[in-house]
Amino acid sequence: MAVAVVENDPAPAARRTAPRRRPSGTTLAATVPAAVTAALGSWGLDRDRVWNDEGVTLQMAYRSLPEIAHLVTHIDAVHGLYYALMHVVLAPCPGEVLLRLPSVLGAALAAGLVGLLGARLVRPRVGLWAGLLYAVTPFVGRYAQEGRSYALVAAGALAATVSLVGAVRAPAPRRWALYALLVTATAWLHELSVLVLAAHAGTLLCARAPWTVWRAWLAAAVCAAVALLPLVRLSRGQSAQLAWLGTPGPRQARGLVLSFAGPTSGVCAVVLALVAVGVCARLPRHGPVSLRAVALPLAVVPPAALLAVSQYQPLYYDRYLLFCLAGVPLLAAAGAEGLVRLVPGSHTTRSVAARAFLVAGGAALVSVAFAAQLPEHEHERGPSARPDDLRGLALLASRALRPGDTVLFLPSPRARRAAAAYPADFAHLHDVALARSGRATGQLYDTEAPAATLTRRLRDVDRVWLVVDPRAARPGWTPGGRTDRAKLAVLRRDFVLREQRTGGSGVLRLYERRPAR
Repeated sequence: MAVAVVENDPAPAARRTAPRRRPSGTTLAATVPAAVTAALGSWGLDRDRVWNDEGVTLQMAYRSLPEIAHLVTHIDAVHGLYYALMHVVLAPCPGEVLLRLPSVLGAALAAGLVGLLGARLVRPRVGLWAGLLYAVTPFVGRYAQEGRSYALVAAGALAATVSLVGAVRAPAPRRWALYALLVTATAWLHELSVLVLAAHAGTLLCARAPWTVWRAWLAAAVCAAVALLPLVRLSRGQSAQLAWLGTPGPRQARGLVLSFAGPTSGVCAVVLALVAVGVCARLPRHGPVSLRAVALPLAVVPPAALLAVSQYQPLYYDRYLLFCLAGVPLLAAAGAEGLVRLVPGSHTTRSVAARAFLVAGGAALVSVAFAAQLPEHEHERGPSARPDDLRGLALLASRALRPGDTVLFLPSPRARRAAAAYPADFAHLHDVALARSGRATGQLYDTEAPAATLTRRLRDVDRVWLVVDPRAARPGWTPGGRTDRAKLAVLRRDFVLREQRTGGSGVLRLYERRPAR
């Protein structure tokens, strides 16, 4: 009888006893700041207060992609790609948390990329410190909590920066193609982020890149610029949207510095001092590009360019430059590393405990900065941080108004913003002034009928609710448009105020027709 001999396979035992691989320092430098940013961004994310800009984003849940395409031919072309993205995100279940969640994820990705840059360009602890400092900056926290594109733009610009560093280190056509794609996608999220190309040109100058690198970068930059031309053409015809912007001066420049380095004076002073050290420090570099060559142009060149251009054509607003902020924590972390290296043997020690102590010490300093700026973070999540409360007004209307009630908005379109953001709360009302919907005209808000038509329609109305913007509720306010003047004239002449309720960003007034004499 044959006996089968079965040999023990050592592989499973080897697999059981093999030690688990620990995350690398670079991985931790990227993931820890991303996790901290996600946690801070999720804090208070479910607040009900939605302000006007967020309300516009919320509208995109209720419009089809063709309707969004129609909209951007008339207004907000600069946000067209973002609106299309948010339509996909919001369409299944519109709400405040889902409205802001992409911004939280964008901010977390940006913080992780800051950490990755610092780790790759100097060492992991520099990346960790820079990423954490980015995460706790209140300016980052504000736009991580807002349903607009700016946090995603910052993530895109930093992804393009990481791609640039990789392409300079190991030039290859596919790397430059990826770089051009990232710059293009980011610029389509917000047109002014194309200024990141100016920062990257500064990086190549500081790195003294050879002509072969310059030639590849110029080809990628030209491809991105050409791909952006349709957006430029559309947005130039919509420049009146920025007519409210003024010419920036020293006050705006100082405000931008405070936003980048921390709004509290103590934190700002320490961060700027570390930045100065980081600019001057001689740190080891891993490859042809140094951290200073990346961070300094990123923090300085786009803001300087936008401030200069805005002296002739006002385009400046601090949130447009959120993608540049990353340069400040990178330089500050480099400055901290430069100070550490002044201690004899600190950068050559192989003691795990000593290195862990240094990492923890830097993280502790960032924690102190966060504690000092905690009131700023709490303010950003409070009711006074945003100028409007469209959700509050929509809730008030849903409780006070009955299906079939006649409604007027004063002034239009400003008082219509809550109805546009929360159409379900106004869906069963009789909008007596309505001429054409915003969907049909490719505008953000509905169009109202002429004054004579509205006056004729109101003859058959005995009871009407007036939704009033807070500015119009102030004593002495006078309307500018003919239709708004007709509303007030008819209400004062033919109706009596019976009730008034205040809530959110507006006032509800119930008018009833005067009894016949």
